[in-house]
Amino acid sequence: MRSSTLRALNRAAELTRQNRFTEAVLIAEPVILTADLDEGDEIRRWLVAHVTDFTGQTTKETP
Repeated sequence: MRSSTLRALNRAAELTRQNRFTEAVLIAEPVILTADLDEGDEIRRWLVAHVTDFTGQTTKETP
């Protein structure tokens, strides 16, 4: 994944945690839409692996 793509995704995550969803989409959407197939796959994997970056929540273990 290009470093500019990663920066955009990280910034979108930060904005989402601040309840600035519209701004987050404005930053992330162009990057996602212009990604080629390989980078698109990397973006998908990154999003799945970093879902808590967007929510700010941590997973709690249940007994």
